[in-house]
Order: sequence, then structure tokens, then C-alpha cells
Amino acid sequence: MDELSLYERILGLRDPWAVEHVELSEDEVVHVYIEYDRDTEILCPACGSACPRYDTRDKSWRHLDTCQFQTIVHGAVPRAQCHEHGVLQVDVPWAERNSRFTLLFEAMAIKWLKEASINAVSRRLGLSWNAIDGIMRRAVERGLSARQSVDYHHIAVDEISSKKGHRYLTIISNDSGQVVDIRDDRTKGSLGDFYKSLSEWDLKSIETVSMDMSPAYLSATKEHLSDWDQKICFDKFHVAMDLNKAVDAIRKQEMRCVPTDYKKPLHLSRFSWLRSEASLKRHHRDTISALSKVAKKTARAWAIRQYAMQLWNYSSRGWAQRAWSRWYSWAARCRLGPIKTVAASIKKNLWGIINAIVHGKSNAGAESINSRIKLLKVRARGFRNKERFKTAILFHLGGLRLLPAHLN
Repeated sequence: MDELSLYERILGLRDPWAVEHVELSEDEVVHVYIEYDRDTEILCPACGSACPRYDTRDKSWRHLDTCQFQTIVHGAVPRAQCHEHGVLQVDVPWAERNSRFTLLFEAMAIKWLKEASINAVSRRLGLSWNAIDGIMRRAVERGLSARQSVDYHHIAVDEISSKKGHRYLTIISNDSGQVVDIRDDRTKGSLGDFYKSLSEWDLKSIETVSMDMSPAYLSATKEHLSDWDQKICFDKFHVAMDLNKAVDAIRKQEMRCVPTDYKKPLHLSRFSWLRSEASLKRHHRDTISALSKVAKKTARAWAIRQYAMQLWNYSSRGWAQRAWSRWYSWAARCRLGPIKTVAASIKKNLWGIINAIVHGKSNAGAESINSRIKLLKVRARGFRNKERFKTAILFHLGGLRLLPAHLN
């Protein structure tokens, strides 16, 4: 097999494309020259009708290295003059339109980007961030166009900070840990636009929507989903977070009142009070037991929080309702302002908490995705451009088929 046939085989060329010649330049770069058979009729890339040749444009693409030598593919690409669509460039089989890299080179870059940071891949391949972004963007577009169906049965909604200054993105994910959509901001319109993008069938297929108690997300879901009062599930994580803030606020208040000898131990005990039951170790329990004798309000608030966290194991709606009613009765009479405030919020949104308990749903998957998104930001040293940030999220967490179809 000669070098012309070898490169035709590597690039997957068929008639009317053929390698004309290959050369190694003095600067140790391999140049592969491809031509379109002049005797073959040209087809319009838009409608497929036979057209006269308008002219030929010389293009070049970066290809995988040949051994240790950088390789550049050059093509004399004809343009068709279609009577309906005008002058259009013929598509080439080794690269996508508007790309300066061959499909094989992009496939290699995509695999590297899945394993390393943008900065590392940029250095190793000698590419600019704009070039890397183009490869990622085309991969995501390719994956989204090839995505045939998405599981919308159980979705979770959460927000992530995109930049400083209260700039947010709304992240919608499913039970498979797949980011299915990203919307700007965290307003009612953000989630509403997602619901509007779904077909009637997809909207009806939604069984649960896990979220925090955001009025904006709640309003959008009520507007677009039927039986929303049976589908909205308020996340356990955010209920626990609100109760933790209340316990900590009471601890800070009580630090002013306890004897001087106990101020520092109570100050240092913060995370002992905020730990979950499963993560409490013996020394944490000893700390809480010792301080409960002097920090009685904090101890009472902690007990109320611990009791609330034990109420997520019910499977019956009726039993769960009765248990939370007993908890609310205790919390409302505790004479602890921060706890009473949280209790009022929980009573108002108890129906969503009961839905989460009965359906066994939480935002744990969404919080895990948020953690991975934050890691992407750290690895990339932040994103100045919101669109690039969204592309990176879908690239890594969208569950998309990123490689060209014949390479998947």
C-alpha cells in the first residue's frame, strides 16, 4: 500500500475524493493534499440536486499526528451553484462544516477533554481556548441533535452560581444523573421556559419534581404541570439546612448568656450540633451531653432538629402527616424564635415534604451534580463566558454522545 492509499484509508475517502500527493516540509510537518474529481457532478449540500461548479476554495485542517510529525490536510473544495440555494460549499467527509480540524482529531481532543482540564489539553495540543471551545461546542451540538429521548419521569431543579454578583443558572437533571437542560437565571421564567420546550407527552410523563422551596420554581411548576400538588417534592437537604441555621443561630445567642468557662467550648462545638445522626461520633455525643447542661436552649433546638430528621422514613402519607403534625406542635411551643420561624415555613410547605417522603425523592442527585459543576469551574479556573460554562456542563454531565456518529 502506497502513502496515497494509506491516507485515503485513514481519512475514509471514497470517490470522488482522492489524495493527490503527500509531502514532508522542511519544518517537519506532513501535508496531505486532497482533490475532488473534476469529472464528477457536484450536488447541492442543501437539496442534493446536481449543480454546475461555481469555483474551488483551498481549505486546510489539522489532523492526527503522523508518528512524531504534525499533519495538515489540504483540500481543494468545490462550491456548487444551486439555482434555489445559491452558492454553497460542498461538505467534506473528513471534517464538519466550519471546523478547522478533522473528525479524527476532534475525537481525540474530546477524549482528552473528558479526562483533563481545558488548560491542560490546550497546552498539550497547542490549541487556543477558542479552538478548544469550538471542539466542545460542536460535540455538544452533535450530542443534542442525536439525543432521541430523555427520561423526564423524575426530575430535580436546582440553581448554581455562574459568576460573582448573584448570577445564576437553573440546572434541570433527572434520576440518571443527566443534566437535561440549563436555563439562565433562577426566575419563574427560567423554569417556565424549560417546561414550554417540552412536548405535551413529556409534560404528562413527569411524575415528580424535586426542588427547594423557591417561590419562583414553585410558581412555574404550578403553572405548567397538572396535579402539581402530588408531584412537587421539597428536598430534605434544604429542610435540614434551614433547621441547622436555626440551631446555630440559637447557639450564637446563648453564647452571650452561658458562664465564661463555657463560652469557648460552646463556640468550638458548632459542628457537633450540626452533624447528622449517622455521622455523630462518640466525642461529638460527649460534647453535646456536657454542654446540654448549660446551653439548654441549644440542646432543645438540637433535639427538635434531630426528631425532624427521623421523620423521612415513612411510606404512608397518613402516618407521615400525623408524625409531622406532632413535630410541628412541639416546635411551635418551644419558645425558640428561629425554630418557630422554620416550623412555620415547614407547616406551609408540608404537602411537598410529604410528597418527597412518600415518593422517596430528594435533591441528592442534583446536589451531587452541583458539586461536580463546581469542580469543573475550579479545573477551568472559572468561566468568563456564560455560554462556555453551559457548554462545559453539557459536555461533561449531559450524558451525550459527543463523538461523530461513525466513531461512537
